[in-house]
Amino acid sequence: MRGATAGVQKKIQDVYPNAHYIHCYAHQLNLIMQQATSHITKVRIFFSNLSGFSSFFSRSSKRTSVLDKVVAHRLPASSNVRWNFHSRAINTVFEHREDLIRCFESIQDSGDFDPITIREAGAFAMLLEDQDFKFFLQLFHHIMPHVDLLYAKLQKKVIDSVCIQESIQQFQQDIQKIRNSLHSMVGQSSVGSSQPVKKRRTLSVEDHERIAAEVCDIILGHTRERFSFTNHLVSATLLQGDRFEQYNTAFPEDALSNTLKAYPVLNRGKLKTELTLIYSKEEFKACCGAVGLLQLFMENNLEEVFSETVTLLKILITTPMTTAEAERCFSTLKRIKTFLRNSMTQDRLNALAMLSMEKRLVTEMTDFNKNVIEKFAGQKERRAKFMFK
Repeated sequence: MRGATAGVQKKIQDVYPNAHYIHCYAHQLNLIMQQATSHITKVRIFFSNLSGFSSFFSRSSKRTSVLDKVVAHRLPASSNVRWNFHSRAINTVFEHREDLIRCFESIQDSGDFDPITIREAGAFAMLLEDQDFKFFLQLFHHIMPHVDLLYAKLQKKVIDSVCIQESIQQFQQDIQKIRNSLHSMVGQSSVGSSQPVKKRRTLSVEDHERIAAEVCDIILGHTRERFSFTNHLVSATLLQGDRFEQYNTAFPEDALSNTLKAYPVLNRGKLKTELTLIYSKEEFKACCGAVGLLQLFMENNLEEVFSETVTLLKILITTPMTTAEAERCFSTLKRIKTFLRNSMTQDRLNALAMLSMEKRLVTEMTDFNKNVIEKFAGQKERRAKFMFK
């Protein structure tokens, strides 16, 4: 797809030279986190150990029953394709670490499990007490919420390049704050050790701070590299509401030149006149993103007055920043229609796929489960008596 010499990108640009290729930004974020967690040995080991918790319990319903009884919370599985799965696993282990230790100890002491299970439970209990594991758990407990927030913004259907630039800049600022506060974070993780540090740690405090700084630097470096803006995205800076006051003082000639290189169809003189007027008006400064600015023009019948700006806004809005949603549809179908469920009808497959893809929408509907049960129970007479019937 992205091949610059013989890929689909090249074939399209041979016919339409002004077409712009944009790598899916949600996928780019996943690649950034993979780079940050795979190049450092200790961090790679941490995530390998983290994924072992969910697999330990998923292999046995007997183990899961102990988990439900002691911890009362399931451990989500990790996924390299969607990093919010890692975030859920990190948050769960971080918040229930003491409960998980008691769970593994109860498995060891119960006498109802085989030697392999007892040995693995003991290893996981020791891992949760390990100072290196606890430090990396705390580090990524601080980092992952910012990754989740950016990932959620990149998945919005109404996202545009203006909002993306603001979101990425905020993400970089948040990671930089974590980078600057590493010394205090490392100091907190070393408090509470009753034994000397060297006996409790495989890494020193300085090593922890160095590795954490390297993780943050990799994230920041790859964010700047992978989210480098083309002329298409640079043109979005012309319409960032938080910069209108700055542009009213000094007009962004460079951004305008890059915009005209990307879209020669635009009239330079008319576009500059329209933008100068937009930058000077207070009512335009409150608009959030290209969508909000275009809606303001439409509501007040200003399309003809700002014709060149409206053309640029429509280009920015209709260019997709992310394509992960379409890929997740195929992943959903692969999970639903398995070898054991290969005989389901097309209507049932469509319904199950829609419920899975639009899970967030379903959870926000009031009394959804109750309405489904009542509809199912009222379809026809059955031998079983339904309590909602």
